[in-house]
Amino acid sequence: MSQALRISTQNRVATVVLSRPEVRNAFNDEVIAELSHAFTQLGEDPAVRAIVLMAEGPAFCAGADLNWMRRMADYSRDENVEDAGKLAFMLRTLYECPKPTIARVQGDVYAGGMGLVAACDMAVSVDTAHYCLSEVKIGLIPATISPYVIRAMGPRAAHRYFLTAERFTAAEALRIGFVHEVVPADQLDARVSALVGALVSASPNAVRECKRLVQDVAERDISRLLIERTVESIADIRASDEGKEGVQSFLQKRGPAWLAD
Repeated sequence: MSQALRISTQNRVATVVLSRPEVRNAFNDEVIAELSHAFTQLGEDPAVRAIVLMAEGPAFCAGADLNWMRRMADYSRDENVEDAGKLAFMLRTLYECPKPTIARVQGDVYAGGMGLVAACDMAVSVDTAHYCLSEVKIGLIPATISPYVIRAMGPRAAHRYFLTAERFTAAEALRIGFVHEVVPADQLDARVSALVGALVSASPNAVRECKRLVQDVAERDISRLLIERTVESIADIRASDEGKEGVQSFLQKRGPAWLAD
């Protein structure tokens, strides 16, 4: 692992830190590969119950690294497809990580960085942060990040901010649903810790299945097939060891076994 990414685990919580403040935590092919590897490994680690994605310096992530963009300028179409595929794989790995993820946004988020925030399950932003989908200003489109960003902010807001490349505030990001909370800088860690506390105190299996449930059900037609899938999902979780333990501990007014892990 290079110095571009720092990873630590404490008290069942993994922290992934973007550590390139000198380039506003912009990513390149190396950072993309490291993020893919990190979220794959942490997603499989039984000691990890939650993951916080954060960054060093004044910006959370400025999107693509300029040196990387200079190399891409000479790519053929096939090379661009291969390159974009790696970014798409990284974002999907983050979005589908079986562990719950929180973006701790301490600074500005631009272009591809918007995809990182949107792919996380939750996002808490400092009130001074600004957001921007700047791609059209340089003749590009936010295609690879669009599945996650549109899910996060909704199509109506995406129509505006994809097309205008306007810079908008954390308050606006909250209003359109792109982030869940906006707080002063001195309250950022406390709010992230509160969410982490809720996640690690819940059933690990139930949290994992709830994350999958949201992804499966969101924006689907309420069809007989979907209803059957939700019926099977609750039956599976009720019949699981953690499901049985959770109900029994509730009825017996004691703490569930997973809190002692």
